[in-house]
Amino acid sequence: MNRITVRVIPNASRSEIVGRELGILKVKLAAPPIDGKANEALIKLLAEQYDIPKSMIRIVKGQTSKTKIVELP
Repeated sequence: MNRITVRVIPNASRSEIVGRELGILKVKLAAPPIDGKANEALIKLLAEQYDIPKSMIRIVKGQTSKTKIVELP
């Protein structure tokens, strides 16, 4: 399993991967950071980007933070 650090920017106009800076993946999400909606949107976006099932992506640290550690296969 690979772990990546992700910096999330919620409430953006659209969901997209912005780029990578100092080893941190920057992601804009259209979803608000309420009731885990931003986390769900992040998992969906990463699943689409890397062409893997959503069930194989897990946020291991930072559930309520803008900086998260995500585990990918």
